[in-house]
Amino acid sequence: VQLVETGGGLVQAGESLRLACLGAGRTFRDFHMGWFRQAPGKEREPVATISQNGEDRYYIEPVKGRFTISRDNAMNTMYLQMNNLEPEDTAVYYCNAVGYRFGTWMMNQYDYWGQGTRVTVSS
Repeated sequence: VQLVETGGGLVQAGESLRLACLGAGRTFRDFHMGWFRQAPGKEREPVATISQNGEDRYYIEPVKGRFTISRDNAMNTMYLQMNNLEPEDTAVYYCNAVGYRFGTWMMNQYDYWGQGTRVTVSS
């Protein structure tokens, strides 16, 4: 599956952005999906994940209550609504497929990385 991320930009702390991940190729709905980010000088980390049907979701602690992951399988698109952004959220954001079995998310199962979209939050 080919993935394209859009929606990044430069915002001030406290503002919002909505990222989108458009999938093409293999059927998007077949995959559990996730958002990841890589801040300058740091390793890429998972941010949020969502199951194939959207019923199960996972967030890392720093974004709980501020970010919401969702998907529209009819549009082959996944979203990340980011509210109350903080300078620490500055990173390049990527989407990728993830594994999910028996309640465990597997972040390194697939290698369908897109080019990423840059989010910069100024203080």
